[in-house]
Amino acid sequence: QVQLVESGGGSVQAGGSLRLSCAVSGRTFSNYVMGWFRRAPGQEREFVALIDYSGSVTRYANSVKGRFTISRDNAKNMGYLQMNSLIHEDTAVYYCAARNNNYHSQVDADYGYWGQGTQVTVSS
Repeated sequence: QVQLVESGGGSVQAGGSLRLSCAVSGRTFSNYVMGWFRRAPGQEREFVALIDYSGSVTRYANSVKGRFTISRDNAKNMGYLQMNSLIHEDTAVYYCAARNNNYHSQVDADYGYWGQGTQVTVSS
């Protein structure tokens, strides 16, 4: 069993930054992809970013490209999402997720393990 726990959410002013963390515990797998998704109130959950196990492949939603950076530290069993130049539209619950192979899927249904979510609120 794999558990993921997000932290680092909060309320910031537009233009500010936050770094979300994802702590991974339990029975991890060697080739898992880590993704970040978000869901704004009344909207579908959407893809934000992913990173493969080695860190050599990253993908970003167009809405966050150039502003967000995904990273991971496998030795510490941690994943991160650095969010810069935040705008009001970034307000959402952010979820860390993992899948047990190295395919670079941007579809939430392809991820089998999820954190509980952490709220990010950006004030205009």
